[in-house]
Amino acid sequence: MLRDDAYRAIRDAIVDGTLAPGERLNDGDLAAWLGVSRTPVREALTRLEQAGLVRTKPGRYTIVSEVDVRAVRAAQSVTAAMHELAVREALPYLSETELDAMREANARFADALRRDDVDAALAADDAFHAVPVTASANPAIRTVLDQFTPVLRRVERIRFSSLSGRGSVAQHERIIALCEAGEVEGAALAVRANWMTLAPLLDTMLGDENSPPEQ
Repeated sequence: MLRDDAYRAIRDAIVDGTLAPGERLNDGDLAAWLGVSRTPVREALTRLEQAGLVRTKPGRYTIVSEVDVRAVRAAQSVTAAMHELAVREALPYLSETELDAMREANARFADALRRDDVDAALAADDAFHAVPVTASANPAIRTVLDQFTPVLRRVERIRFSSLSGRGSVAQHERIIALCEAGEVEGAALAVRANWMTLAPLLDTMLGDENSPPEQ
């Protein structure tokens, strides 16, 4: 649907920084850019506001939200819980083909990090975690993740462009091993831990926000 296409296009432009924090968003300009009418653009902006990616003052302006560390922390908790639930529900039914898909995605992820290709790293990370989410066959999990994952991805671009993201490759390998062994509890907790690895970066960002300005 046009509104879904508009939502994804604007969301991705915000996440990858094409549309920068604080940038004003004009319905007409976005509609012309996407080749659609203003109606799907306005519907997309409403969804993006609910996700915390844009801020709107009716009749005055719509802008790309600044990165709100507290909102990211809340999104991280919810996202980690959803991925943990997905693994718990999916693991008893994961096939060898699906495990192979996770291995292949992690190999692409590791290669992208070596090449400092942040976009490819994020795409491979999405593909890795999408396997148990899809296998869980729980539409509620996907709905929640669709809303909150983009909030995290803005910050993860920082993590994956630094050495702090390299540890995720080993974490992914551990998740695969636990899934292959059928250890539901261990795999679920490992996935949750993987999604909580943004915490040190968020603590640093929050500390920067609270630090007094230089004299």
